[in-house]
Amino acid sequence: MKQRRVVVTGLGVISPVGNDVATFWDSLVRGVSGIGPIDRFDASAYPTRIAAQVKDFNASDYVSRREARRMDRFVQYACAAARMALEDSRLVIDAGNAERVGVWVGSGIGGLETYEAQHQVLLTRGVGSVSPIFIPMLIANMASGQISILHGAKGPNGCTVTACATGTNSIGEAFRFIQRGEADVMLTGGAEASITPLGMAGFCAMRAMSTRNDEPTRASRPFDAQRDGFVMGEGAGVLVLEELEHARARGADIYAEVIGYGTTADAFHVVQPDPGGDGAARAFAAALSDAGLAPEDVDYINAHGTSTDLNDPMETRAIKRVFGEHARRLAISSTKGVTGHMLGAAGAVECMAAVLACRHDLVPPTVNYETPDPECDLDYVPNVARQMAVRVALSDSLGFGGHNAVLAVAKYRD
Repeated sequence: MKQRRVVVTGLGVISPVGNDVATFWDSLVRGVSGIGPIDRFDASAYPTRIAAQVKDFNASDYVSRREARRMDRFVQYACAAARMALEDSRLVIDAGNAERVGVWVGSGIGGLETYEAQHQVLLTRGVGSVSPIFIPMLIANMASGQISILHGAKGPNGCTVTACATGTNSIGEAFRFIQRGEADVMLTGGAEASITPLGMAGFCAMRAMSTRNDEPTRASRPFDAQRDGFVMGEGAGVLVLEELEHARARGADIYAEVIGYGTTADAFHVVQPDPGGDGAARAFAAALSDAGLAPEDVDYINAHGTSTDLNDPMETRAIKRVFGEHARRLAISSTKGVTGHMLGAAGAVECMAAVLACRHDLVPPTVNYETPDPECDLDYVPNVARQMAVRVALSDSLGFGGHNAVLAVAKYRD
């Protein structure tokens, strides 16, 4: 049976560099950093005191105050991005189509802020004071649950939790639902809000984050030899995926087409990637095969590019292994230099960047790339955006636990 074609018809984003798609994209292209000192809590005792926080966000701009109080911050971000994406797509969900519209929005960690607050309530005020909606606020599937409730989407509903690969895996699974004919439309992506005392303490304990506290905008520097760790980010990205004929029938504006998805496991280590890049390479190859692409067909990769010593050389090796000589002709960039690492939301906002690169024939840069690393010797589009033809772009995400996921998107053509 011929697989159904899947296109992107709506985008919504809450990010450290903008709470609308136009501002987000402009920030990526101009390399405007969203990283600064943490002001949400007292971080003075932490080795890392910087993060890429969402700014100027008011949940009641998107949901009622009553609803907002019953949501963890990651769910608020997800609901805001979903509403934005639906409005962008001009899709109306009603009794006639509700059962064919699904939601698949993941979170790598879930309601950490709620967990910390309610644990403090338990310790200081006792068992009877813990909120009756503590668990519904905490669990990672509640972003999808609340989005479906708010908009009446009754199709496939759930979430993927694969750490930093969450957003990419979520979009890939939503893509499959539409390909298989189980839905006509999916709202999909990822959300995260882990810039909390415990979240930061945990990552600091791993010594995985940058300690360039005096130069926050220069702290995240993917593929650069002077990198010293990632910078925590937060936010949400939601895309509206739609079956092509369904989108055309209602006159939808089509951003790009999703054409392939690959996902693999390293089976190597809890937090360290396979240094040879085997799992990542197989995910790239699987996405190419699924899309029916040769390596030479790809113009741009929005890389995972975390600005860590373990990820960046490994990812470079994986790209070389799959793309061969074409690896040196590829434009590769990591937008984490601007957004920080948004964990479960990263893959969604980075897929969005790949979609917009195809739409505008414009590749956002890798900021703070100043000192070449001999182990990272490809074209990382350093510091300045590049106008070029982008017919096919890949976006890859690699998560703790050895989870690897790659999406292939293409400029839409009849």
